[in-house]
Amino acid sequence: MPDDINAFVPGPRVEIEGRQGGPLSGLTFAAKDLFDVAGYPTGGGNPDWARSNPIPTRHAWAVQRLLDAGATLIGKTITDEVSLGIVGENAFYGTPINSRAPDRVPGGSSSGSAAAVAAGLCDTALGTDTGGSVRVPASFCGLYGIRPTHGRLDVSGMMPQAPSSDTTGWFARDSETFAGVSSVMLGEAIPTALPRRLIIACDAFAFADPEVAAALQPMVERLRVLIGDSREEVMAPAGITQWAQAQRTLQPSEAWLTFKDWIDRDNPRFAFSVARNIILGSMIPESERGWAQLVRREARGRMRYLLPEGTILCLPTTPFPAPKRGEPLSVAGAQRGGLLCLCCHGGLTGVPQVSIPGATVDGLPVGLSIVGSRDCDSALIAVARALARSMHEENTSL
Repeated sequence: MPDDINAFVPGPRVEIEGRQGGPLSGLTFAAKDLFDVAGYPTGGGNPDWARSNPIPTRHAWAVQRLLDAGATLIGKTITDEVSLGIVGENAFYGTPINSRAPDRVPGGSSSGSAAAVAAGLCDTALGTDTGGSVRVPASFCGLYGIRPTHGRLDVSGMMPQAPSSDTTGWFARDSETFAGVSSVMLGEAIPTALPRRLIIACDAFAFADPEVAAALQPMVERLRVLIGDSREEVMAPAGITQWAQAQRTLQPSEAWLTFKDWIDRDNPRFAFSVARNIILGSMIPESERGWAQLVRREARGRMRYLLPEGTILCLPTTPFPAPKRGEPLSVAGAQRGGLLCLCCHGGLTGVPQVSIPGATVDGLPVGLSIVGSRDCDSALIAVARALARSMHEENTSL
């Protein structure tokens, strides 16, 4: 298969047939190069990682799950270097092309997986999400994407970054494929009944660019109709930026611990931006980590208050559409900060989140996210599917 969008890792293409007769038979998938595939190196977006670690002898749980369900694996996809990125650029392997906006980044760190699905090279793809690495590329590439409840899925065979925030996630172009894959991954049927209450996170919408907030309003209004009972509420009373600062404290300090022994042993090569973030993570003092843990506790309590059973919350997935490719480090750093502000609640609180496509700003995709309480992942899938059907019916009636 030609790879005109630079989605797949260099080298021999992986192809493994799925089990005959499974619920996903006939579908193809790709796996971010953080997931082990037996007989192939796990590269992690860095050539020295692959050279420093043995070739896996068994598949990651998520890969095996999809194979057992009948889906066929067609390749491993490029990731931001050791998953420490959120825009989708890799100094060693290049930037996958966002087919919805070719002059723009695809979002990261699950960049190749999102790019492959958006370009129609596969039906679904596995990614990971620690600080936004499924949600951001889903928004930028116009895809469905999920960050499941933290700890719900087995992450064995998935390269870690910050274990207290790491999750497996996946993408799809359409809601029916997304629902089918999600049912398999979550191990349960997608319900037909929808939640009864909707909260619109007014502080998150205020944080987003005005053009993004305006573009998402038709989707929000349709959600209001579907759910029935809705109200506006502040998601983070102490400030979204405080939640983001806590996540920017916890995640890099954990990432340093994850990669410290490898760095000490092999002195691997890194892009400057990645090396800088690892070094900064190593320098975070215990006092700041203690403060961040308190903010995490506060954020989890706030989510429990906002999201009792039967309630979901919506917010923009990203504050702006995909930035241009190749932005200077000084510009990209500010963009990363803004993205983390609307994604930090995922790693802090562990609640599930689904990004839904359907809006554009000057032709560039932006996603609307729905968030629920822990383990209500399937209810979010049901809402995403119902919203897609509602929008389709509206469009066909025009």
